[in-house]
Amino acid sequence: MIKTRILDLPTQAATHAHPEHQLVVGLQGCADFEVMGQGGAVNRLHACLVPGGEAHAFSGRGHNHMLIMDLPAEAQGLSGYADERLEVLFDRPRFIELDHHLQGLLDFADYTLSQSRSAAGMNWHLGGVLLHALHDRLSAPEKARSTGLDAAELHYIDIFVQEHLDQGVSVAMLASLVCVSPSHFHSLFRDATGKTPHQYVLEIRLREASRLLRETDLPVAQLASRCGFSSQSALNHAMRRQLGVTPRQLRLGRLH
Repeated sequence: MIKTRILDLPTQAATHAHPEHQLVVGLQGCADFEVMGQGGAVNRLHACLVPGGEAHAFSGRGHNHMLIMDLPAEAQGLSGYADERLEVLFDRPRFIELDHHLQGLLDFADYTLSQSRSAAGMNWHLGGVLLHALHDRLSAPEKARSTGLDAAELHYIDIFVQEHLDQGVSVAMLASLVCVSPSHFHSLFRDATGKTPHQYVLEIRLREASRLLRETDLPVAQLASRCGFSSQSALNHAMRRQLGVTPRQLRLGRLH
């Protein structure tokens, strides 16, 4: 039996697992998911596919509105969607961007489910349409991104990097935020900013490290870790190469 509901996910991170496959579609706001070591964001017209039985962590970012659909591994009669295609679609975690023409369907589902009306019949049709759309989207995953990254997405990426400086921010993590492959993200990002993702992340880390050196008395080793550098030596090397000064020189310079 398919179970569909509308939820506002809590900001406090939680982890659970269930035997059903799960489809999460963003209606409003944003939520973060991590499944089998793969992390990504779900915002408006983006979806996360969680394979059945896999533990996954999730948390909302402030106000959010998510459509969540639990799908049994065997969902006969799902508007013509074959079980073997369902198995392929949920063979691993996926973060996918949906086409804009589905917005009307999602608005209708949001309204109907939010009114607590009986949706047993709608579940099968809604599930079938969404799964067909996701399957088609996977056939040409880069097609919808040929126009490049927009200002809102770049701002979202910037916030994510700043909030995760103390972690290993990878190209794969950034690519998942906008639902493209790492290789495609690399070219999209460079076209939009003139920088590689690595150069961009390094600039933010050095900017924050410079600020902390000027404004705080944190030990350099602790400061380096907070900004995502593997060691004090790594910070020293990057700062000398990119800025032409050492952390010690920058900190002493504030006294003059």
